[in-house]
Amino acid sequence: MRTTVSARYLTLAPALVLFAGIAVVPIVELVAMSVSQIDWVQGKAQWRFVAFDQYLRVAGDALFRTGVANTLVFAIGGVLVQMLLGFALALLTTRITRGRALYRTVFILPILVPGIVIGAIWKLMYNFDFGVLNQLLGVVGVRPVDWLGNTSTALAAVIAVDVWHWTPFVFLLMLAGLESLPQDVYEAARVDGATFLQELRYVTLPLMLPTIVVTLVFRVIVGVKVFDEIYLLTGGGPGTSTEVVSYTIFRRFFTEGQTGYGAAMSVVVLFALALAFIVATAATQRRRTL
Repeated sequence: MRTTVSARYLTLAPALVLFAGIAVVPIVELVAMSVSQIDWVQGKAQWRFVAFDQYLRVAGDALFRTGVANTLVFAIGGVLVQMLLGFALALLTTRITRGRALYRTVFILPILVPGIVIGAIWKLMYNFDFGVLNQLLGVVGVRPVDWLGNTSTALAAVIAVDVWHWTPFVFLLMLAGLESLPQDVYEAARVDGATFLQELRYVTLPLMLPTIVVTLVFRVIVGVKVFDEIYLLTGGGPGTSTEVVSYTIFRRFFTEGQTGYGAAMSVVVLFALALAFIVATAATQRRRTL
């Protein structure tokens, strides 16, 4: 028995060492940077321990608070729309008998497009003078809209791009979950005279709950880390209307050279995401045991 246990640990040891090398060590380095003032002198980093001063600065940073607010709107609003669209498309696809492979291919095309290409395409589409969206508005007699240059529409415009880009990912996970559900449960429900909405409420949604929670948590985490769409489309503007946490960290860390301060921001975001993940996982496990 002891030999078996030892063999298990020895088998897992290389994977654990690799994990520590690529995950734990960078996080430890990030924490060390967050409690230090790092100045660059003649191309060399000069470290000075400042304890929690950087974290106190984060708490009072107005730009960081704005980034947090915009990030929450972006992540929660965008992900909810993606979840609804992805689930609806997956549910529709499972009921299609002919041409299902074609529909799947069409639905997943946006996720295959590189981020830099998506930014270029949508920036042209949103263009005030010759963008296709304003051209369509002109056809129906509506004045053109400055989608990315107006503080009231910029964040919604970027969220729309994110929805277009990531809904196919949600669709794939939902489709895989729906196709793995036991069919005998549906047959029993139909024998009892259940309607489509009753099947959806009492059979499909409860069975799909683990898939929905995992997809939701993953997408929210990725949504909080959004950077490329903001960088390519608005650069955080106009003003701070599309400023998100990741872009604020980019400003502090790279543009302004405040390495320790940017690291402190990163640790705060990392801790918040880890806490949210733990709470969501615990809630899901508790629901399963009830």
